[in-house]
This record gives sequence, C-alpha cells and structure tokens, in this order.
Amino acid sequence: MADFQYVQGQTGARAGDMSVDAGLRGFMLGVYNKMGLGLVLSALLAWVAGSGVVPGLTEFIFGTPFVYVVMFGPLAILLVSSFAMRNPSPLASGLIYWSVVSLIGVSLGYWLIVAKISPTVDFTTIAKAFLITASAFGALSLFGYTTKKDLSGFGSFLLMGLVGLVLASVVNIFMKSDMMNFIISIAGVLIFAGLTAYDTQNLKRQYYDLGGDTRSMAVATNYGALKLYLDFINLFQFIMSLMSRR
Repeated sequence: MADFQYVQGQTGARAGDMSVDAGLRGFMLGVYNKMGLGLVLSALLAWVAGSGVVPGLTEFIFGTPFVYVVMFGPLAILLVSSFAMRNPSPLASGLIYWSVVSLIGVSLGYWLIVAKISPTVDFTTIAKAFLITASAFGALSLFGYTTKKDLSGFGSFLLMGLVGLVLASVVNIFMKSDMMNFIISIAGVLIFAGLTAYDTQNLKRQYYDLGGDTRSMAVATNYGALKLYLDFINLFQFIMSLMSRR
C-alpha cells in the first residue's frame, strides 16, 4: 500500500511533519503516562489480591462469586459505556479507564496464586514475561508512531482475528486442549502485536482529526490509554501462557 498523508484539521500538516509536531508529542506523552500509571496501579492491585498480604482477601476474590465481577466487570463496563455514553465527558471516560484498570489489576493476582502452586510458573517467569512484553510493546508502538505506511487496512483483519480468538478461547474452555491453548496463545501474541502498532497510528489520526479541541483531546487521551493498556495486558497474558505452558 502506498504511503499516505494524514489530514490535520485546520493546519493541513503533512504526514512527514507529524513526528516533529510538538502538539502530537504532548498528546502521545499524555496517553503513555496515563497508560503507565494504569500498569503501576494494576501491579499493586495484583499484588494485594494475590499475595495474601490481606488475610482472607484472596480467598474472597477468587473463591466466591465475586470472581465473576472481576472476570466480566471490565467487559460489562466497556459494553455499557459504548451504548449509554455516546459523547462521554473527560470525567466519565476517566472513570471508565480507571475502573477497567482496577478490575483487571485485581484479576492479574491470579498469576501470583499460580506462581505459588505451579511447577512451571514462578515469580521469575512473571518478571521475564513482563520484560518481554514491555520490550515488544515499546518496539511495536514506536513502529506504529513512526511508520509512514497506512496500517488502517489491517484493522478489519485484526478485528476478525480477535473475534476468532475469543470464539476459540470459549470453545477450548470445554475442550481443554493443550494444543489448542498453545495455538490460541500464539495467535493472541500476533493479533495484539498488530493491534499495538495499529492503535498507536490510529491515535495519531485522532489527534489531527480533533483539531485541538481541549475536551475531545482529554477524552481521546483516556480512551487511547485504555486501548494501549488492553493491548499490553493481553500481550502479557498470552506471553505468560506460552511461558507457563498452561
């Protein structure tokens, strides 16, 4: 696909100018900062939820029906907000972001529990998986930010792959196939690697489409951080699955 040009609302900036645009850098820095804070919060909540530092908390989260709130809460929040909030405010979009981040952070405490009882997973494995994920995510997001190739054509392909991944995961809940789990993990890494680059480039488009509107930029920062956060977490989960062979 040929190189393309972005359209910047009122200034008509060309694609070649984007990498040196101070406004764009500030916008992307805001997205990455918020995403980074989300990862820090998730790590803290995972430790609290899975380490047993609070007596009875781990058993309550993962041993009672509350686990379904943790498992399906983020999806429910995203679905409800997509239908009920057509034009969210910065505050509302921020609440969505931090609610999803908090619930996912609690759910990640599962890996700490696994590390205590599994012969194939330990805290070193978790640390290695995180470092691999961080390195891959950084490289892929940088590619999405700097490339002049239009990645929008991959959007439909990645979406179809994501739907197929979800369906295969549901089927494998009943099949319990180790080989299927391995294939799903490989596919998950590839799909979310692609989504990381795609979502990063798409954020650049949004920045110019918004034309400097302060309110819209604040909302876009929250949703942009959420997209990249979800890409990172899913990439981490699939890499953990491959490294643990579970």
